[in-house]
Amino acid sequence: MRRAGLVVWGAHQVARGLVRPGATTGDIDAAVEAFFVEHGAIPLFKGVPGKVPFPAVCCISVNDEVVHGIPGPRVLGVGDVVSIDTGCSLGGWCGDSAFTHPVGEVTADVQRLLDCTSGVLQLAIDLMAVRNRWSDVASEMAKYVRDHGFSVVENFVGHGIGRSMHEDPQVPNFCTPAFRRNHDFELEPGLVIAVEPMVNMGSKKVRALADHWTQSTIDGRPSAHFEHTVAITDAGPVVLTAPPANGEVVGTAESAA
Repeated sequence: MRRAGLVVWGAHQVARGLVRPGATTGDIDAAVEAFFVEHGAIPLFKGVPGKVPFPAVCCISVNDEVVHGIPGPRVLGVGDVVSIDTGCSLGGWCGDSAFTHPVGEVTADVQRLLDCTSGVLQLAIDLMAVRNRWSDVASEMAKYVRDHGFSVVENFVGHGIGRSMHEDPQVPNFCTPAFRRNHDFELEPGLVIAVEPMVNMGSKKVRALADHWTQSTIDGRPSAHFEHTVAITDAGPVVLTAPPANGEVVGTAESAA
């Protein structure tokens, strides 16, 4: 899975380099798709079933769009924030991650939102090394976001990942008594999950747009989304979508073997 994660990381570097005023979300998606083709990877998002099959390799969500935004002719402008979520399969194994980028200079409140969302993802990864059950991690995530004055989206959660993009268990970024009682799980070696907090500046509530995919904040205020694929090992959590280290290279399953 690390091989797939490295390609996802590389795709995000391509996307990051294109985030600037005047770029379109469609330009970014096309560049990521070309990168996947170059590295022999299968995009996970394109063609996902729905009322309309998802038409792109990235979900690109701007400003008040929380998740599942469809790339197209929309032009990015100074002060926007753009969430890019993508994943691929390589050698039969999956990787999935998301980052939210400022476009030029953003307001202080928006920067705090981005910092909080990336921070709560890092908090979750750190806690996975010292907690035994996901409910304990999720409770701390929700508290962290509340303490920063923002709200955690509860309509969408993270997920298990492996041979398929979406596997059990569901991985919420908050904890309810019902989850703790009926759906909690142990953080044990062999588990691989996609942890993806979505944080709103205002209300946690979202609404679906007419394209059947994009989810937007109910109050029109900005949202941010960060995600990593994380494996639990005997030595602790390992971020499979992290940058290369120790001589690793981004490549096909064969060249990375």
